Amino acid sequence: MKSYYIDIHTHHRRTDIVTPSQCGVHPWDAETEDASCDLSQCDMVGEIGLDYACGVSREAQTRMFRTQLAEAERLQKPVVLHVVRSFEDVMRILNDYTLRGVVFHGFIGSTQQAVRCFDRGYYLSFGERSLRSTKSCNVVKSMPHEWLFCETDDKPDTPIEEIYRRVAELRRTSVEELRQQIKKNYEKLMHL
Repeated sequence: MKSYYIDIHTHHRRTDIVTPSQCGVHPWDAETEDASCDLSQCDMVGEIGLDYACGVSREAQTRMFRTQLAEAERLQKPVVLHVVRSFEDVMRILNDYTLRGVVFHGFIGSTQQAVRCFDRGYYLSFGERSLRSTKSCNVVKSMPHEWLFCETDDKPDTPIEEIYRRVAELRRTSVEELRQQIKKNYEKLMHL
């Protein structure tokens, strides 16, 4: 049975693939926006998280992150995380919530960080930027397939089909097998 493409995190929705709707306050906007977007109307809460490379105060980011995690927990919605130079703090904060699902989008991290995510049942998603990182490519090659997603993020010129092709090549599998596995992962994450 043929599967469809899933783009777990994109800023450029297409009608011919599955792109779950997301709503949330990005850490870059934590000082200027409130959490008033209607999280009940989206499929996933995101992208939310912590970005220690931007100029927004860590306190404001942490406050907004916690507010949105609490709402995701209440609504039983999966979250899509933006994590930049803040992995340890994000993992510590996540301990305080019981979430339906966690996706680290655009994962660029070490194998050790990835294993810690898998041990907690968290998903990793890879896109154009991730696939330029040697350490992320090493994670893609060896990670358990049940925690894997692909994404285009904010790259409209790189179609999701190309990301799947590159990930399948790294994993030495076919695109169709990858699509089938990601479909299973999505159904599990979304409780379909």
